[in-house]
Amino acid sequence: MRFRDGTRVTEAVRREAGAVARAARAAGAGPGRERDLVVQSLKAAGAALLAWLVADRWLGDPMALMAPWVALVLVQATVYGSLRQAAQQWSAICAGTLLASGAQAVTGDTLGALALSLPALMLLANWPRFGDQGVYAATTAVFTLASGAVSASAVGHRVGQAALGAVIGVAVNALVLPPVHLRDVRENLVALARETGEALDAVAGGLREGEWDAATAARWSQASARLERRREGLRSARGWSRESLRLTSGPLRALHRIPLDVPPESEDGRWGRITGHVAALTRTLAVAADGDRTPAPPEAAALRTYARLLELLGHTCRAEAQRLRGAATDRREKPTEPTELEELRHHLHDSLRDHAARGAAHTAVLGTLLLQAENLWAELLPAAREADRGPR
Repeated sequence: MRFRDGTRVTEAVRREAGAVARAARAAGAGPGRERDLVVQSLKAAGAALLAWLVADRWLGDPMALMAPWVALVLVQATVYGSLRQAAQQWSAICAGTLLASGAQAVTGDTLGALALSLPALMLLANWPRFGDQGVYAATTAVFTLASGAVSASAVGHRVGQAALGAVIGVAVNALVLPPVHLRDVRENLVALARETGEALDAVAGGLREGEWDAATAARWSQASARLERRREGLRSARGWSRESLRLTSGPLRALHRIPLDVPPESEDGRWGRITGHVAALTRTLAVAADGDRTPAPPEAAALRTYARLLELLGHTCRAEAQRLRGAATDRREKPTEPTELEELRHHLHDSLRDHAARGAAHTAVLGTLLLQAENLWAELLPAAREADRGPR
């Protein structure tokens, strides 16, 4: 048992070390998420060092610790976020300092002051106006009472150093390589398009072989669920990108730090609809694979034709991923020509009429699958043809 536990620990450490090594290589290779994290981390450390130098070495303030503490946590993912959290955190620190000092003056005892101030401050921490900075009110109260510095002068120094740290943290984040998250939007959108193509290819491969069951359909449903999680990542990245441009759009454009060809938000909606059709398609196949359900799978010949249709749509998704990335499209990944899709569609409509003569159970599945494929076609092919004619 100990050997197995040790093996698991060793494997976990090895995986973590490999992940760290890959991240380090990615950070050194070029711009990306990993390099952005390195830059933000170094900026936070630099802001804290600068705040300490100003507060301790230049001003000689006895509460110099407050300045680097506040500056460190205010180098946030966006300049707007830093400014908003600076206001929230400074307000929380003021509340904690003042309430703790007042409680100490009333009780004359550290334990009594903690018992009097902390419950109120923890309740205040849940006030939405404080965001996620409300807890700093309670921690500041603990530091204030533990240090024993509760005089009016100490309160003024502590509040002043918190303001100094906030100013330095926000200034460093805004003036030193201000963070921009537009790259995250493109990366998530490209990944969504590529993974959609891979999901369609997986379904096409299973249908072409003709041997698929409930377990296979479950794997397809899992792939569809991963697309939904990728959509959530894209939605989050789009929100970060909008926030990263607040207050900084003009200066960043002047410095040419914003790529002007970031995919528009309309692409998010289009790929959301595409992944929704893929989800509906996999649900239909899961129902058809369930022996306890009435709908039955279509015949093998119709499934092979449908598999080819999905394969071509998957190729188009990968070509769209390359277009969204801005890379040149190779010959294998060119958007599918509508001619072959039209032929496959006519074959499937003929198969649908043949299935209709045999009963509704066979017709329901093939008709639903064909509907979802045509929905995918309607979303994918117009954009692909427009991309072939030139940049939008």
